[in-house]
Amino acid sequence: MVTIKHIRPVILTAPYGFEGCAENELHLPHGLRCCSMLEVTLSNGLKGIGEGYLGVFAPDVFRSIVELITPHLIGDDLSHGYQHSLLKAKNLTAYWSLQGAAQHVLSALEIALVDVYAKYQDRAAIELFGGARTSSIAMYGSGGDSLHPMFMEQELQQLHQRGIGIIKIRARHNQIDKTVWTINAAKKYGIRVAVDMTQNLAVNGQTAEQVREFAKEVTQRTGEELVFIEESLGLDKLTQLPLLSDDSTLSIAGGEIVTTKEELFERIDRGYYNIVQPDASVLGGIENTINVCHYAQQRGVDAVVHSWGGPVAMMANYIAAFASGSELIEYPMPDFLIRSAMFNFDNYIQNGHLCLPDLPGIGMELTADIESEFSYRPEAVYHCFPLQAGLDILENSHANWHKEQ
Repeated sequence: MVTIKHIRPVILTAPYGFEGCAENELHLPHGLRCCSMLEVTLSNGLKGIGEGYLGVFAPDVFRSIVELITPHLIGDDLSHGYQHSLLKAKNLTAYWSLQGAAQHVLSALEIALVDVYAKYQDRAAIELFGGARTSSIAMYGSGGDSLHPMFMEQELQQLHQRGIGIIKIRARHNQIDKTVWTINAAKKYGIRVAVDMTQNLAVNGQTAEQVREFAKEVTQRTGEELVFIEESLGLDKLTQLPLLSDDSTLSIAGGEIVTTKEELFERIDRGYYNIVQPDASVLGGIENTINVCHYAQQRGVDAVVHSWGGPVAMMANYIAAFASGSELIEYPMPDFLIRSAMFNFDNYIQNGHLCLPDLPGIGMELTADIESEFSYRPEAVYHCFPLQAGLDILENSHANWHKEQ
């Protein structure tokens, strides 16, 4: 018999971003970002590591929920699986957080249990889900938050060096010049452009008509259609998404903040998306993410996992993508030092495609040295409501793209 001996939350902080990055100015002024992990230790000494996205925004909430559920899981026998422990944790939190913060913690728990159980069986984690359905998956570069063309040019060069053929930039409906500049600049590298409109941070968000006009003008000025438009409407206008996804000239993506697979099933059935973007560090873990990918694929909707967390969240999402045979995955471009400290993803990128490592568990360990180097710093918490100084800088940056037209 092998049992759960210990569970602990681990909140880490690492340098994040790059020179000329709007995200830092708006949300992370100290150039630091948090990462919330959960470590499970078994009675035989094996350790598993998971990650929930919540710690970027509310690390103390993540820590408190882990501490709340831990006493109820200590001593659980994992000899024949981990689902009973996961179900117990779900029932401990469902009444007050079936949709919300606790699901991020359950995501971290599921990933950690997958990791440690696969290690217990001396198998790669993906083997617990039927193995990989593909040998490699194309990546798109997820960045494009530059405040000036010279920084965007550096992002394009970075992708070109890796053979990645799509960049996703951040642009709202009033940032047409930035989008046009990037499309024209990317052509010489053979790179196409998608747009994240970041409306998952907006209440009183932009309208479907503004999105339509944005895409229309971009196409008129460049002769190119956007690969996809992500999180295009604010949280108060989600029911308008079918007005966009039904437009044959648009490809609408989203779903990264949804915390239950059932809600994503419903959104898919309602025609919200052409591309659904589940995240294993939000949605309850790897298995739920695979379920959403399969559900979408069966209904003619592409599934492209969201992967904007730390290294463990990235790997969990990549495992789900390989297990479901996805054709495209997200490659986060801003530097986040904890990623490279725990795993060198670049070693597995070939000609713009990712190959999944064949390692026990999810393929990485949390060491004492990493914890010491990236210890928690409370000033790193993400400002969801943008800082006024950052908004002023962003507003002034619009002229940079107009000058370069």
